[in-house]
Amino acid sequence: MLLGVQVSTEGKIYEAVERAHQLGCNTMQIFSRNPQRWREDFLEPKDIEEFNQRQDKFKIKPLFIHISYLINLASPNPRLYEASIEAHIEDILEAHILKADYIVTHMGSHKETSEEEGLSRFISALDRILDKTKNTHVGILLENTSGSGSWLGYKFSHQKEIIQGLKPKERLGLCFDTAHAYLAGYDIATKDGLGKTLDEIDKLVGINFIKLIHLNDAKGALDSRHDRHEHIGKGTIGLEGMKRIINHPKLRNLPFILETPKKSEQDDIMNLNTVRKLRQE
Repeated sequence: MLLGVQVSTEGKIYEAVERAHQLGCNTMQIFSRNPQRWREDFLEPKDIEEFNQRQDKFKIKPLFIHISYLINLASPNPRLYEASIEAHIEDILEAHILKADYIVTHMGSHKETSEEEGLSRFISALDRILDKTKNTHVGILLENTSGSGSWLGYKFSHQKEIIQGLKPKERLGLCFDTAHAYLAGYDIATKDGLGKTLDEIDKLVGINFIKLIHLNDAKGALDSRHDRHEHIGKGTIGLEGMKRIINHPKLRNLPFILETPKKSEQDDIMNLNTVRKLRQE
């Protein structure tokens, strides 16, 4: 099973690889920089080299990097829109030298404009980003959202429109977040609901576009639209729902990354152990 967590890069970025290994992970997700701030500098070459060496040593693969929370490729604000495109390009170029396989991107907020206008801006931005990074191998994964506020991506017709609107599709994929899907109204806690959800993704986009599962239980009711994650089996998706997702024949061979609540390292250990047990069962 390909299983990992969102790993802290506190200290030196290469220390994240060691943390993942100590947790028994064979894949992981990181922020390559502070997700709450705009970029202030780039990584030191020696830190990148050490990161790559440790990644090879511990066989942590695939590697996912999540973009900054400040980036909004659907923004109607020209200044933020252009800054977001530039930052996204920089993040992909840095991900390339870190030997990351994919960068995970949320689909932005259309603010006071319409969803269609937001999607149009997102497609235009991503077209520019793909062109400026065409010499890299880094894939871009569109993450579904819970549908709070004016965020795009809470229904898979959004991903369909984006993928269809772009000419180069080879580097595009989906990140399927289980908590976000449930909170957006997809009842993946039930066998029938999970099946219908995957059928919808397959019909609209293609199930083969899913490259990553963000495995999180949900804290909140179905279709409540609030983005809140819970420990595996302790939320509204529940143990049986999580077990079905982990062992589903269309999903089981994909990488699973946990973004569950974390007050200490013990929380990661608890959630990882729960997932491994559910897989064995």
